[in-house]
Amino acid sequence: MKPIIHRIAAITATLCIATFFTSTLLVEIFGTKESIQLVKSLIVFPGLFILVPAIATAGATGAAMAKQRRGKVIERKSKRMPIIAFNGIVILIPAAYFLNQWAKAGEFDSIFYGVQLLELMAGSVNLSLMVLNIKDGRKFRPNKK
Repeated sequence: MKPIIHRIAAITATLCIATFFTSTLLVEIFGTKESIQLVKSLIVFPGLFILVPAIATAGATGAAMAKQRRGKVIERKSKRMPIIAFNGIVILIPAAYFLNQWAKAGEFDSIFYGVQLLELMAGSVNLSLMVLNIKDGRKFRPNKK
């Protein structure tokens, strides 16, 4: 059951990050101030309320399953998780709240876009690491033909 829960949580978290990243880029390029405000609001709620439990579940179930296994793949996945967690807790979550508040206030200034750039960079790092974890995790699945 743990592998199924882990897989669902990991895919959900990865899709959330991909959706946040893509919607941010698209709305910044093609959107209005109102659409930017909407996207920032949706990233905070319900976005973070889906992402945070999903990533916590993926981390917890992954750590529990890793106790039963050893090897290079587990080492790689285990080394990526602290970076993903750090980016999420220190950069992505605070940035999402900050950007939402500033967008609501109509403050689309250099500070807003500086934080937006930082969020996009941290998000791209997390998305890349999460995709690598999923790719490595697939090595543990039995081949189904």
